[in-house]
Amino acid sequence: MARGSNKQRAGNAGVFFMATLVMWAVSVVFEITFNKRDELLLIFAGFFFFQLANWVLRFLVSSEPLFVNTSVSLLHSSLASASVVFILLNQCFANRSIHIFDHEQLVHHTWPWAYQALCFSCGYFAYDQLDMLKYRLYTGWFPSILAHHLILLICFTLALYRNVTINYLILTLICELHSVFLHVRKVRRMAGIRTAESKIVKAEWVLSWVTFFFARLIPHLLILTKLLKDASRFGKGIELPLALFGMIGMNLLNIGLGLDLFSAFKREINPPQGHRSD
Repeated sequence: MARGSNKQRAGNAGVFFMATLVMWAVSVVFEITFNKRDELLLIFAGFFFFQLANWVLRFLVSSEPLFVNTSVSLLHSSLASASVVFILLNQCFANRSIHIFDHEQLVHHTWPWAYQALCFSCGYFAYDQLDMLKYRLYTGWFPSILAHHLILLICFTLALYRNVTINYLILTLICELHSVFLHVRKVRRMAGIRTAESKIVKAEWVLSWVTFFFARLIPHLLILTKLLKDASRFGKGIELPLALFGMIGMNLLNIGLGLDLFSAFKREINPPQGHRSD
């Protein structure tokens, strides 16, 4: 009975998140069609790029939904993190100044390639949301991964519509460096490589923890601190409430992710006796 109730709750969550995804898509189509925002077509370009990657993997490698989804997520994390590093290095070399992190730069200016990178990642999160809903790759009555994607889609698209805080959002994507190792771990375990004593596995965990703190937890806390410090410099529009909502949500999700990561770390590094390769 409880199992059936859990399935029903998960089904209700799927209906809710599918409805929000459809509303999001209608909003983007409206903005492109009626407000002549052709630059937003890159969102759909990103969506179809990752959907194409999905089809290729499904046809050539494996049709297992979780493996395909994780592999495409690994592709996005690799591309997104490389893009963010490129954008930041390009901006640093061009300006040779720490003023690239000034309030005006982060809110009212857009670094070269930042808008395009944000559109492309926005398309990925829409693709991933749809793929997870299609194959039920989530659990619980309010899945954190679907909530995470919904928060990102809301924050990203509203920023893209208004062309503000683009640079702030690009900085948040530095967390994709950590996501690379999350996805590598999942793919590695699905491939059957689970030996805790392996040097590769140990190195993977070291890199995962380093990037969790220095590419996810600390940067997101610093961004939230920066928003609070510069709160009085924002106008009376939606930018500050939306930015605070997004960053508070992301920081809360980071705490949950850190706890889950620590539990997985303990299980894998210190497995029960007789299950050393599990």
